[in-house]
Amino acid sequence: MNEKDLLELWNTKRSQIINAQIAPTLMLISVFVLAAYGKFDMATDATKYLVIGVAAATGILAIISQYAAIREAESLIGDLKKISKPTKLSKKIADSGELLQLSAVAVVGLGIAVFVLVVWAVL
Repeated sequence: MNEKDLLELWNTKRSQIINAQIAPTLMLISVFVLAAYGKFDMATDATKYLVIGVAAATGILAIISQYAAIREAESLIGDLKKISKPTKLSKKIADSGELLQLSAVAVVGLGIAVFVLVVWAVL
């Protein structure tokens, strides 16, 4: 692949990470609004567990998608480092490996933390 193709792929991976956050964000907004209005106080246990299960499934799938995109982007960084005369943009992206690793940790860590908060808000 040439530099232009690699940069386009980089942007695709970034978009995938961002798009993978849409469904969980909408789910979290719904849970937040319902919890803020005290709707879970009146809900049956089955309803509460369903909400927790759907939130878990949505979050897990999003984390998997984001983590996969991050891993693929890490490979892409390796390819960018092999370019003989890279542009400044390619150099900057190639130097962002540590940031990607931090992103992977943050995706998993924040995902778990938010799920704990969802369980607390619903129950």
